[in-house]
Amino acid sequence: MPDIDLHLRGEYIELDKLLKATGLADSGGQARALIADGQVQVDGQTELRKTAKMRAGQVVEFAGQRVRVIPPA
Repeated sequence: MPDIDLHLRGEYIELDKLLKATGLADSGGQARALIADGQVQVDGQTELRKTAKMRAGQVVEFAGQRVRVIPPA
């Protein structure tokens, strides 16, 4: 699967909102459950904080899919 590029609208996006915005989770509740279950990695490390702030340059991985966080245009 090709990487997903997520362009920020502000300084950051919270991890649970990123999963929902990219369609990797169907809802915020599902996103939070996936994070709490240890299924999401940020920059190669398991991330358990549901509202961790994802900033430009970070890479989120879940279920074989990679999301690159891109700075605002």
